[in-house]
This record gives sequence, structure tokens and C-alpha cells, in this order.
Amino acid sequence: MIEPNKHSNLLEQDPYKYKLQEVAEPNLYRDIFPYTEVPKIPFNHRLVPIGMPEKIWITDTTFRDGQQSRAPYTVEQIVDLYKMLHRLGGPNGIIRQTEFFIYSKLDREAVSKCMDLGYDFPEITSWIRATKEDFQLVKDMGIKETGILVSCSDYHIFKKLGKTRKQAMDSYLSVVAQALEVGVQPRCHLEDITRADYYSFVVPFVNQLMAMSKESGIPIKIRACDTMGYGIPFSGVALPRSVPGLIYGFQHYADVPSELLEWHGHNDFNKAVINATVAWLYGCSAINCSLLGIGERTGNIPLESMVFEYASLRGAFDGMDPTVITEIAEYYDKKIGYHVPPMTPFVGKNFNLTRAGIHADGLLKDEEIYNIFDTKLLLNRTPVVAVSKTSGSAGIAYWINSYYDLPDEKKVSKNNPLVKYVKEWVDKEYSNGRTTNISDKELASVIEEYNLSFEKKA
Repeated sequence: MIEPNKHSNLLEQDPYKYKLQEVAEPNLYRDIFPYTEVPKIPFNHRLVPIGMPEKIWITDTTFRDGQQSRAPYTVEQIVDLYKMLHRLGGPNGIIRQTEFFIYSKLDREAVSKCMDLGYDFPEITSWIRATKEDFQLVKDMGIKETGILVSCSDYHIFKKLGKTRKQAMDSYLSVVAQALEVGVQPRCHLEDITRADYYSFVVPFVNQLMAMSKESGIPIKIRACDTMGYGIPFSGVALPRSVPGLIYGFQHYADVPSELLEWHGHNDFNKAVINATVAWLYGCSAINCSLLGIGERTGNIPLESMVFEYASLRGAFDGMDPTVITEIAEYYDKKIGYHVPPMTPFVGKNFNLTRAGIHADGLLKDEEIYNIFDTKLLLNRTPVVAVSKTSGSAGIAYWINSYYDLPDEKKVSKNNPLVKYVKEWVDKEYSNGRTTNISDKELASVIEEYNLSFEKKA
């Protein structure tokens, strides 16, 4: 049968409808995941077209997945961070949702206080155990949507659950039916999708979910969870590791519209951000992130990074306020006591700091030479220089101008006598065996000493 395809707008042959394939032994893809070796990246050279949705957005899991790897946030901290997420996401709700646990009294108190703020965005959703009682709790709290864990790889189905594929599917479908019965929108978390038997279990299962969605009139969201960070962004990679292939398959073989597709990734192989960007490019509307990337093991997709990925792809922030990112990082440091690794993009202490003299010389002439964008404007962070044995006169001059916030007419050059005096002191420190950076306090003291000496001479 030939009919128009709503995704490509071309006449296409009606694709094969994939059915559940039962197996006696789990398909563990041992040729790809040998366990005693590094996982392999096989190519099949099958290319799928880029097809970014008309609308893309960010969702947040700071208060769910982000809490699983650290001490629980207090209610006050959750409310404060939720307020900042609201400001960061802007009036257009680019940060569309955030999810919460609702197991404990503390969880529910935090949810209630956030709901009392009356924000449209981020919308509050939940993540629960798959029981009818928990579904009713979600509805009683006025939460419209909840996440449900539906592990989809044979690693989980056979080894963790001790079930067959059919038993797992029937169990999952019955749980989703319970959610629909009480009028709660399910969000199915397809755990470990990058090790799953895609056409023999995942697609048949999602086809059943889409049929239930159509029959009930309640949208069922599909969250593709790259639980172990195995996803690969490159074109022509074979399933189950191909991010483009996974997203394309959901749309073309399981009829999942972009607005019901969400990508949830981890950073075990340093690909969380690029995999998320590729998921957007190939048809997934939502990317699930956590603040500062805090999450299991190596963490989740950093939300602040996806703010800049969004602006890079769309050409605008669309109402988002990126300066709030700096406020969030400072809040974690000063209020929560979580110290961001200094080299972390956008939020680390050393994000726009240089120690190299040649870079400092460029910054002194024009900061655009060595600053990725106007960090003062977009992040409220002026580029800085740390003075060390490699900083040179240019680094010291830039430090003085930055530290004292000197106006253009009073800025010192690298040939200024003050700069020469400080450099001689710095060089002496390192010639005497010093191995650490010079602190701001030390430099300020040396400059004060110079000024006093200058006043005496005058």
C-alpha cells in the first residue's frame, strides 16, 4: 500500500509492522558489548535524514535523577532552584517541565510549594513506582503527567526482572492502562534503549502504546533513555547505538510524533551533549537534562549546555535568560556546598579564565580574540586572567584592569611601570621555587606596596 508519509511528505510504501519476537535467551549484543573490552561501534552505512521539529524544548530532572547521586536537596533549595529554572526558561517556557519524586513527605512538600508559585513553566511532573496507589496520589496532587519505568533491553528484562519479553511487555502495558484509567498522562521511560533489541521489542511495544494513546485520547510520551551513555551520534552507525536511527525509527515505524519524543542521556563516554543535540536534529522535540549535569555516575545532560545548544541551533534564546546560569552555579557553591569542577563549560570557575601569557596579550588587545562570546553580556562573567609564571606582562596588565574594573582611559598597558614592578616580583617568586598560582590577595598587596612607595617618592 502506497500512502503519503506525514514526516517526509512523500509517497512511501506502507512500512512493515514489527511484532514482538520472543527469544529463549537474551540478546545481549555480545559482539558490540563484550564487557571485558571497550564497547564497539559498528557501522551499517544506513543514513537517515535530518528532520528537526518545528518546536524543540528542554525538560529537567534535577529533582529526580539529579537527586539520585547526591544528598537530597532541602525544600528551600528545591523551591529556590525551581524559581531560577523558571527565570532561565523565560516566558516562552523553553524549559518546559521538571520532574519530582513524590515518595516522601519532604518530596510532596517541595512539590506543593513549587505549585503554589503558580508558574506555567516549568510544568511540574512526577516519577513514581508503577502502582495504582501512586497513580492516584499523582492525580490527587494535581499533577497531570508522570514517568513510568519500562526497562527495554534484555539485560533488564531477563537479568533484572527475570521475565520473558512478552511478560515484561504485558506488565508494562497493564501499568500504563492503570495510569490512563485514573486520567494521568503516562511518560514511558524506555530504560537502556541503546542496548535493546529495537525492532523485536522496542518498536512493537511502542506501537502498542501509541494504539492505547489513540484509543484513550490521552497522549503517551516516549522517553528514550540512554542509561549507560552508549549512544553514538555519527551517521551510518548500526542500531542499537545509533541516536539518529533510534529517533528515526520511533517516528517512521512506531508513529510517534516529535512532540511526544524525549531524549534522556548520560555522559559515560563524554557524548551526552552531542547525543542530545543530534536527537533534536533528527526529530526529537524534548531533551531531558539536569542542572550542572548532576546525575548517576558521570551525570546527565547538563541543562546549561543545552541552553546554548538551543540558541546555536535556533539563532536566539527565545526569551531564555542565560545570566541566570551564573546565579545557579553560585547558588550551588554558596548555598548548597556543591563545588563545580573548575573546567566545566559555562559554570566552572576557570570557564573563561586564562593563564597563558599569549592569550592574555590577545585579551588585552581585544577580548574577542580569546573569549568565546561576550560572557559579560550573556553570563554576567567578565573574562579573567590568573597570574602564574606563564602570564607575562600582558597577563598582569589584564589582571589589573579586570580586578580593579578600570575604565578605558585608565587601563594600564603591559609596558606600564606598575606592571613591570609586579612582573619582577612574580618572576622572583617562581625563581625561588614557587609552583602555585599567585592569589588575587597577594597581587593586590604588591600593588598597594608599589603605590605606597610611589607616594613616598612623590
